Amino acid sequence: MLFTRECDYAVRMIRALSSGEVSSISSIVRQEQLPNAIAYKVARKLEQAGLIKGYRGTTGGYALLCDLDQTTLYDVYTAIDPNSLLTDCMQHGYDCPLNTRKQPCLVHGELCRIQSSLDQELRKKSLAEILRK
Repeated sequence: MLFTRECDYAVRMIRALSSGEVSSISSIVRQEQLPNAIAYKVARKLEQAGLIKGYRGTTGGYALLCDLDQTTLYDVYTAIDPNSLLTDCMQHGYDCPLNTRKQPCLVHGELCRIQSSLDQELRKKSLAEILRK
């Protein structure tokens, strides 16, 4: 799993909204020092994943929709990059000639173990635990 800039920005947007108030994108951008153009893209992905809600109009903005006690870093990262894995060969349906049933690829097996550990670590703490430290 590659932690992209968008994933970083998504966590920072969630942090900016953790007060529970509706905040304009310009306020979030200013508070978290995010680029304006990417912030809109990240907000759309978070909204599609049901983590935040957008409100239109002059008093519009975004508000947290998810429960921080039930949401983890894994949830945020998969909202931004749902197919993010350590390597392409881990994608469902990927056909690698070096990884067969007769002769499994040892590197692939190790990368799968690492991916599983990483996913477990990302699920370990809620965002509430992380943001309130």
